[in-house]
Amino acid sequence: MTDQIRKMLNSGKIDIFLAYKSTAGHPLPHAFTRENLDDLEDLHLGAARYPLEKIAAGLAGKNPNLKIGLLARDCTQRALNVLTVWHQLKPATIEVINLNCCPSSLKDHVDCTYLSPPAAGRVKKQIGIDNNFTPQETESFNHQERFDRWTYEFQKCIKCYGCRDICPVCFCTECSLEHKDLIGTGSLPPEVPIFHLVRAVHMAGRCVDCGLCEEACPADIPLRLLYRKVNDIVTELFDYRTGVSDGQAPLQVLGEKVMLETKPIEAA
Repeated sequence: MTDQIRKMLNSGKIDIFLAYKSTAGHPLPHAFTRENLDDLEDLHLGAARYPLEKIAAGLAGKNPNLKIGLLARDCTQRALNVLTVWHQLKPATIEVINLNCCPSSLKDHVDCTYLSPPAAGRVKKQIGIDNNFTPQETESFNHQERFDRWTYEFQKCIKCYGCRDICPVCFCTECSLEHKDLIGTGSLPPEVPIFHLVRAVHMAGRCVDCGLCEEACPADIPLRLLYRKVNDIVTELFDYRTGVSDGQAPLQVLGEKVMLETKPIEAA
């Protein structure tokens, strides 16, 4: 793979390659270029997860003609499709090297969608929502209990914005979660459950189920489960499957109205 990246850079096929470099024993996101080819000796291909596609979108926003290469797992490719659909990236400027999808996680319950679901028959948590629940399992509770359990999870939030900041498909230049008329600024904890419900609505048709939000959450809120449920609703109502292609129209949620939006938006 090192030789392949070097060849792509030297040939001019790409201007920059986003991957991981071992720095002081830690794999950190790194931009490899023709000027620092020696850094490829420290290329890290093991256990590392960070939204390189989000870095790519940021670079493309500043220089739309920059030719970018990056390592891509399955969820990375889905995120690239979503970013392309929303006109944050141009396929012609992106080259990927696929990486076998054996994700490393800081938490055991984070996996990939193709893996077998957890075995049935687990003992359910007495309070709150277990990270290992499926969307269908949460619906086994009545409405009041479901509300109480989710409220318990949401009230653990310390408003660190880690879920938003790590998300590969969060690209808005103005974030609703920072709007003083919607989410109280300077207040801890945030109003329950407004903060996470607002974000959940915005994840409809965007979430690629990478699990990074849940990994980043210091309060261990089952965010991945919440967004899975939102995407299940989108699939059921509109037969829309997020990230399957870079040619599908984006699903846009406006209040209570959902529509397929084809109008290009300005790059972030």
